[in-house]
Amino acid sequence: TIAGHLLAHLLQAVPAIIASFVLAVPVARLARASRPLRAVLVTGSSLLYAVPSLALFVILPIILATGIRDPLNVIVALTLYGLALLVPATADALDAVDARVLDAATAMGMGRIRCFLTVELPLAGPAILTGLRVVTVSTISLTTVGAVLGVRSLGWLFTDGFQRGITAEIVTGLVATAALALVLDGLVLALGRLCLPWTWKRAGDAGAVLAGACAAASNSQEGKA
Repeated sequence: TIAGHLLAHLLQAVPAIIASFVLAVPVARLARASRPLRAVLVTGSSLLYAVPSLALFVILPIILATGIRDPLNVIVALTLYGLALLVPATADALDAVDARVLDAATAMGMGRIRCFLTVELPLAGPAILTGLRVVTVSTISLTTVGAVLGVRSLGWLFTDGFQRGITAEIVTGLVATAALALVLDGLVLALGRLCLPWTWKRAGDAGAVLAGACAAASNSQEGKA
């Protein structure tokens, strides 16, 4: 059923999106902290997107010692493609943070980790969110490729419709995939607004972002005192 395909699609795409975000942030931070590693990490991650998806889905079972139809292969592949998009975007977002703000946070006695979590990451948040939205839509689309290898997803509607010559089934798969991408993109945007409320009070106003980060830093310092 369509509901079953939809659920299988989500069970592959959502973990990959979350894993991409969780892994991309520390990798990008490491790239920013160590310039020699930046070229390796950022360029290397970008090159992952050049690997053909179908070829990667075939190679991963050999590396992971899983079956060719194991959904884990799709999740790992989607995570790699997500990192290819999100690591460069996150690194650029962190680079855009005003060094004077970081210096001020350091002068207030904040350590590296605390400064990163309460100042640097919130300031880079809007740009990272934009990258995450791109990853979300891209991941929803790429998940359908697994159907070629027999991994259940909305892509089954494409392959089955093509094999049986049912155009309506193919169109249904296209519409369902696009709708799912739009819904998840909206959820990511809503979650971003929830986590970064100060950035949306005055859209496009960098001062609002800075004020929010400074407020967070000030509150954190008061809590320490």
